Amino acid sequence: MLRRLSTIAMTAVLALSTLTHAATAQGAESVAVDKPRALAYGALGANFNENLDSLDYPELREARARWIRGFFPMPQTQQGDPAKHEAISTITKAAGKGYDTILSLKFPYDRASFPAPGSAGMAAELARLDRVLPAVLNKVKIIAIGNEPFIESLPAERDARLNTFYETVARHVIDYRRAHCGANCRTVLYMGALNRLDLPDRRTPAAERWMTFVRETPEIEGVDIHPHIPSPQAAQPFLDFILPRMRPDQTFLVTEFSLVWYWKEHLQDPVPATFAQKYGFPSGTLVWQVIKAAIDAPFSERKWDDFLKSSPWFTGQAGFLRDQMKLYRGTGRLAVATYGFKQEDAMVANFGPDKTPWLLNSVYAAKTVRPRADLSGRGYWLEDFRALQQP
Repeated sequence: MLRRLSTIAMTAVLALSTLTHAATAQGAESVAVDKPRALAYGALGANFNENLDSLDYPELREARARWIRGFFPMPQTQQGDPAKHEAISTITKAAGKGYDTILSLKFPYDRASFPAPGSAGMAAELARLDRVLPAVLNKVKIIAIGNEPFIESLPAERDARLNTFYETVARHVIDYRRAHCGANCRTVLYMGALNRLDLPDRRTPAAERWMTFVRETPEIEGVDIHPHIPSPQAAQPFLDFILPRMRPDQTFLVTEFSLVWYWKEHLQDPVPATFAQKYGFPSGTLVWQVIKAAIDAPFSERKWDDFLKSSPWFTGQAGFLRDQMKLYRGTGRLAVATYGFKQEDAMVANFGPDKTPWLLNSVYAAKTVRPRADLSGRGYWLEDFRALQQP
């Protein structure tokens, strides 16, 4: 027991030291911190997005995952009691079993304008929150207010109108939590999530105002980011943007991250001749065609591994998960990162050369590898995911 306490204390000291060094290196204001952050867990968890219905406890145990993340689309409150919705009931049951949980609240306004404060539309949106919050407060550990606001909005409204909407929603959540969950509420709040900060044109005045609100709102623990990127190096600009713009006591989430745009660049590469010959594919077969073949008739684990490990475009990035977690943990300010856990139906539907290959990110290759008894087929990332779990 003493040894475990000593290890925990040393980890906290190292994290705090790393934070101070990182803040100084980036020119952030130097602030003395006399205690470690309660939420700087540095954890790696399982992300299910909208597919929490596919959560499988034997797979979580095999992967050693303790954190679970999914999102809930707010319009689905119109379909009945939110507490009975698959996403919310699954994540609250998982919390009841002792898992740590993150729920992102998704507000899809990519086909309609944001409602103005005081309007009937805003009143309806806040009423939906009043139905969802009782089902999750004091149960899930983290609520992220917003999923991907700068994608789930009309391009013309990714300005102060976006900020006004999400700030109104956030203040409502804060007030509701204060009134109904109290000072010792076990649910903390983050604002989520920012995308493509590796691109200069995404670091807009609205993104700046987003971070100002995060920094100036004491009840907000930090910000969520989604680094879906074309190269591992493209993650650093996300950190360079958010860290100097947060309070020293704030942390960040990375509830989605991947190399999906890099994978997509290689879908039309020819597969290596050695793989094609071994498994009977014609000369000149392309990467996307092999993936489509695995979807149509799932491969053995060995065959799927051979496909990936024989491909230079993949092996050159085989350390992605380890390297990204080292980067995020190295800041001393990572609360939780969650990685795509399982291939889902939407990832494989109508698969072709122009399909975004989210399925190459997954810890479990449930759609391209034959299942094992009561477990999905193993994906490439399973062993690294397990190895990155903290004691």
